[in-house]
Amino acid sequence: MSRIEKQFNVNFWGVRGSIPCPGPNTVRYGGNTPCVEMQVGGKRLVFDGGTGLHVLGQSLLRQMPAEAHIFFTHSHWDHMQGFPFFTPGFVKGNRFSIYGAIAPDGSTVEQRLNDQMLHPNFPVPLQIMQADLNFCDVTPGEAIKIDDILVENAPLNHPGEAVGYRVNWHGGAAVYVTDTEHYPDRLDENVLWLARDADILIYDSTYSDEEYHSPKSPKIGWGHSTWQEAIKIAKAANVKTLVIFHHDPAHDDDYLDQVGLQAKEKFPGAIMAKEGMVLPIPVSAPLSEIVPVSHL
Repeated sequence: MSRIEKQFNVNFWGVRGSIPCPGPNTVRYGGNTPCVEMQVGGKRLVFDGGTGLHVLGQSLLRQMPAEAHIFFTHSHWDHMQGFPFFTPGFVKGNRFSIYGAIAPDGSTVEQRLNDQMLHPNFPVPLQIMQADLNFCDVTPGEAIKIDDILVENAPLNHPGEAVGYRVNWHGGAAVYVTDTEHYPDRLDENVLWLARDADILIYDSTYSDEEYHSPKSPKIGWGHSTWQEAIKIAKAANVKTLVIFHHDPAHDDDYLDQVGLQAKEKFPGAIMAKEGMVLPIPVSAPLSEIVPVSHL
């Protein structure tokens, strides 16, 4: 087994929520919308296709032919707007398996990606892509096996619905939970289950508690959580590293610096998501120990 085939790394290509916000005040954390790549035992798993997917795609042009499994949490613009600009998707010989849950209106992830590339929204259709695209429907609560990688999922609390993912490989676990709103009176059981004893939990921390409950402009019902709630989840689920993610476009680098300091005081394993950040996960356990855990 090669060195790459023994590694489990999490790479951050887009960490911002809602809209891209490039500029001098977002240089250190980045302004691209969500895209997280996990390199797991020689396989490439990608979570969400915000504008960070374009940046990832440019890096893949040096590694052709490219192959990846792309998982969408949902189809709000900031999580799929990079897909039409994913250059490797237009290159014959590349292969991409694309996963997403069926939306409340019955549309599949293929239909939603297709629709965003139709006139008058986009000049060329999805069908112009020359790569081999294999679309797969995700059933909430039903695990997906990719060779010896186990990908679990659970529904999240978000307008229009969303799905969170947990990647298990040889005793290591990384969890991607974005675009979810916490409950006022309890911790979300689905999120706790996904995050259980995880090495890394990437969590939607768009707001602070003060912003969320602001008398002038409350964010209750907008479908996002806070960094304080992220810490509650991380502690309850025995998470090793909490990654504060999906930064509000109004939060500049200096603001995020302060959030990082406050979060670390409350939970030493808390870090702020930054574009270009790479987090390794230690692995050791044999495959026989990695089995689905019943939840739903």
